[in-house]
Parts: sequence; C-alpha cells; structure tokens
Amino acid sequence: MVQKRTGSSGGKGGSMHYYNSKNNFYGGNGIVGAQIPVGTGLAFALKYRKQKNIAIAMYGDGAANQGQVAEAANMAALWKLPKVFLCENNLYGMGTPNSKAAANTDYYARGDTIPGFKCDAQNVLMVRETMKWTKYYCIENGPLFIEYRTYRYHGHSMSDPGTTYRTRDEIKHVRDYRDPIGLVKMMLIENSWATERELKGLEKEIRQSIAADVEKLLLDEEPNWDDMNNNVGQNRHYIRGVTHDLTKHEYDY
Repeated sequence: MVQKRTGSSGGKGGSMHYYNSKNNFYGGNGIVGAQIPVGTGLAFALKYRKQKNIAIAMYGDGAANQGQVAEAANMAALWKLPKVFLCENNLYGMGTPNSKAAANTDYYARGDTIPGFKCDAQNVLMVRETMKWTKYYCIENGPLFIEYRTYRYHGHSMSDPGTTYRTRDEIKHVRDYRDPIGLVKMMLIENSWATERELKGLEKEIRQSIAADVEKLLLDEEPNWDDMNNNVGQNRHYIRGVTHDLTKHEYDY
C-alpha cells in the first residue's frame, strides 16, 4: 500500500496514527487498548475545564480484555468523568471468536458500578439516537459503558483471510439482512423519506465522486525525506556531554 503526502497522517502510518486535535480526534496507536486511558484523561480535562462535552474511547471486543480498561473505568467512576467506554463488538478478534477469548461477552456490563447498554450498531438511526442521549447522561452522571453490536465482512488484517473461524454463509447472511446501507435504504423507502429512483441516482453520484477522488489520489505525491522527518525530533541531540549535529540520515532520540 502506497502512502501519499495528502493522506490523513501525511503518509506516515495510515489511519492507525491519524491524529487531529483541531477536530478533537486524538488518534489511535499500535498498542491495543491504549486509547482507553487516554480517553479517560481527556474526560478529566473536560470536567476540570467545566466544558459541557464528553470523551469517547472506542475499542474492539478483543481490546475489551485489556487490563487498562478496568483501571481507566475505576478512575472514571471515582471522579464521575464524562467518559464513554464504547466497545465495537464485531464478534471476532484477530481470528478468534468472542467465546474463546472472553469469559463474559456482555461487554456493556463490564463496568462494575458503571451502567451500560448494548445496541444494534448496524442501524444508523439507533446509533444516532443513543449517542444523543449518551452525551447528556455522561455530562450529568459520569461514565457509561456501551456495546455497539456490529460486523466486519473481511479479515482483521492482511494476514487474516476471515474465513477460518466463520462460514461464508454467515457473512452472506449479514450482507443480505443486516447490512447498514441496506437497512437505511429499506427505512427510507418504507417511510416514504425517499424513492428507490432517488436512491439509485444518489448512489450513482456517490460512486462517481469516489472514482474521481481515487483517480486524483493516485496522482498525489508520495512523502519525501523531509516529510518523514517532520514531527520526529529536534535538529540536535545531546549524548554523553557531546552535542551532535544530525544529518538527514539520522533520527533524534
């Protein structure tokens, strides 16, 4: 996979290392579950500054078994922080069904004294309404556990074919009956919010827009050496009493 200078992380790490504090998105990283205590720190900052907002730490069903979840939840409960522990349960970790990795697969109930609920996250309207309610609840009452039940069609990574621990029939059944886009389309038509003709026209426009974006992105420049050194370190470092000048082939530690 070729990274581009115009990418979300400037061509350094893809979506895993996306970070944009201006938009209040504090990114992911290579440590499983590490965003959960970070989210608790953000929630503490919101309460300290008396900001009427909440911090949402999203993690998968696999990361739910990390010890730092319990540690962060304990602090959030003690201080009544406006923090949401949001587990995206897609039923499988890295090649492992939930039942083989967790003694308790009710992830919304893992908060001890922190209340929680679960929701069908394949339904976008359910997600929207539960999150609207969640914001007001957490600001007034403190942390909350949410389990959003969802599904992934493909493997967890390039090394995961996604079919060794489930059947193709299972995947097809979800695509046919629980696909989020399919459910939205059905709701729009059944409630006369849109016609099938309008939706087909909208889908055509979206596909054309995506194709144009892909064509443009493929022509964008790849990161150069200066880009790769940006935000890595300073230009000089100090080792054992001697200051060294860094060349463009050295990193600052």
